Amino acid sequence: MLLPLGAPALPLDEAGKYVAGAYVVFVVLLVVYIAIMAAKVQRIEKELREVAAIAERNKETQAAPGRGSETPLAASHGSRGGGTDV
Repeated sequence: MLLPLGAPALPLDEAGKYVAGAYVVFVVLLVVYIAIMAAKVQRIEKELREVAAIAERNKETQAAPGRGSETPLAASHGSRGGGTDV
């Protein structure tokens, strides 16, 4: 009756194959995850460079003479009417 509790689930020569397979699957999943995260970081960096370029262009156009002191954002915000909606 105690023999099944003391015996391993698989003989050790067969269990090693499954352990190695589990490690292979883990490493493959880890590499795929890292590749996905690297692609995501590259996309975010590209978008951040685009936003920085847009901000730089906006900064240069605001510094040009003849533009009032009001920024485009403030002009559009002021046209909403302000106040509270009841």
